[in-house]
Parts: sequence; C-alpha cells; structure tokens
Amino acid sequence: MGKENNKASRETKFDQSAVIPYRLKDGLLEILLITSIRKKNWIVPKGFIESHLSPYDSAKKEAYEEAGVRGGTDTIALGSYKRKKYGGELLIQIFSMKVARQEKQYPEKYLRKRKWFPLNKAVEKTDNPEIAKMIRKLGRLSKQNKL
Repeated sequence: MGKENNKASRETKFDQSAVIPYRLKDGLLEILLITSIRKKNWIVPKGFIESHLSPYDSAKKEAYEEAGVRGGTDTIALGSYKRKKYGGELLIQIFSMKVARQEKQYPEKYLRKRKWFPLNKAVEKTDNPEIAKMIRKLGRLSKQNKL
C-alpha cells in the first residue's frame, strides 16, 4: 500500500518546470531557445521547482537566470512529459511565457547562447520531441489568436 500512495503522490507532483519564451514580431511567432551548458543543444529554460514557488513562477525564474528574459503572469500550461534522470523519473511541466523584457546582463550569460527562431526553425533545432510538440501547440494557439 505504501508503494501505491507514493506512486499516486508522484503522479501529481511536478519535479521540474520550463517555459517556452515567445514573442510576436511583425505578426510572426518567434521562439527563444538557449544552449545547454555541456552539449550545446538548443533547449528551453527549465529547472527544478523551488518549494516556495509555483511551477510557473519557478520556470519564469529559470528563464531570467538562463536566458535573461522576463515575462508576465499570463501563461498557458502547454503540457508535461516524463524523463528518466538522476536515477528516477522526473515529471516536467511546460508553460508559455510571452517575453516582456530581454536583459543584457543575467546570471548565465557567459554559459549559454540565446537566439530567437521562427516557429518552424525552433521545432527543427530542439532535439526533444516533447518540447517540439509543445512549440507546435504554441504555434496553433497563436494562429487561433489565443496568445
């Protein structure tokens, strides 16, 4: 019975959260990607959820630290996925974040690159199929004027 309770609580807890930073430029949706520190893959800002923050607020904090961008409070929960890492299974929740400000200086500026991509190019650049799927979802929402 202890295992079942642990599994049930595990299913409702999001261990990590991320944002897909976006902007509308000349009516076109652009996605901000950053490089991972070690492999230099194109990724989105993501990190462990801090206990005193909501998953979205924690992801917004990561967006500032890793990409130097800040966003508002409006968001759309785009979905979640699981990944085996650190000897267990992590659940990662993904949110949209409309970029309100892009800082010149930020904590991980010299560790990562950041670059704006058109929607289709952002989908191509990311190696993570789950993130690519959520970027496409963001594109559909943009076309429906729901952003």
